[in-house]
Amino acid sequence: MTDHVTTHQAEEDARNETIRLWLNGRILPRAEALVSVYDSGFMLGDGVWEGIRLYDGRWAFLDEHLDRLFEAALAIDLDIGMDRAALRQAILDTAAANGMTTDAHARLMVTRGVKTRPFQHPSLSRQGPTVAIIMEHSKPKIPRPIRLATVPHIRGLPMSQDPKLNSHSKLNCILACIAAEKAGADEALMLDVHGFVNTTNACNFFIVRKGEVWTSTGDYCMNGITRGKVIRICREAGIPVFEKNFSLVETYSADEAFLTGTFGAQTPVGSIDGRRIGTGEMGPLTERLRGLYKALVAA
Repeated sequence: MTDHVTTHQAEEDARNETIRLWLNGRILPRAEALVSVYDSGFMLGDGVWEGIRLYDGRWAFLDEHLDRLFEAALAIDLDIGMDRAALRQAILDTAAANGMTTDAHARLMVTRGVKTRPFQHPSLSRQGPTVAIIMEHSKPKIPRPIRLATVPHIRGLPMSQDPKLNSHSKLNCILACIAAEKAGADEALMLDVHGFVNTTNACNFFIVRKGEVWTSTGDYCMNGITRGKVIRICREAGIPVFEKNFSLVETYSADEAFLTGTFGAQTPVGSIDGRRIGTGEMGPLTERLRGLYKALVAA
């Protein structure tokens, strides 16, 4: 497709060529922020991460992102080696080193660290965790509503790899994204183990039907912080919102559809499997939710 769009498409910013990144307690030029080929994250995808966004001098919902990071680290039995205050300070210091005050995106990553030998067992990671923060000047530039394609890849059961875990192991989602691209779409719409509409490979998914906002039950998707905020602002604004099972049949006939995520906040969906959703443009309720979300971030 000649006009391929991604949900993380940003304006080009030359300042990103000279950004400074945080790595294991040091702030380094981009070219010097390197990790070992023996690192557990590189070798096995053994790690967890958070994406955090800077608006007007404040990192949006930072406490909730840190909560989720520490929950994930506990789940995979990974000692981050830093407390919340130290991680928060590392984020603030990296922003200051880059002169960032707004429209910046941080990816905070923690892996089990460098291995003594190139094998799976976690006991081979003996040098302590690798903690890194990539921080970029980043202003979303998504020129048109996103096109989705349903793919055979699903978000699985919690006992295989819990979809709520924001892990470095993203291959399932990457394969879903590739399948969607091959089908001429921008991103993949993934179903759950029962065949109900679930999430996309990178974002949470919502539809609007007859003034109601629907999203999946949440059982098989990332527990997105932006997802939770949209549910909250719907309830506070008196907009009917439901976490429920629904099918592709109901999705194709939706009045609007949109994605949620830290980067793009609320991104409109124009078509799914070649079927136009609503007018094919951003719908009025999606636009209203965008405004309410901006107000929530500012507050």
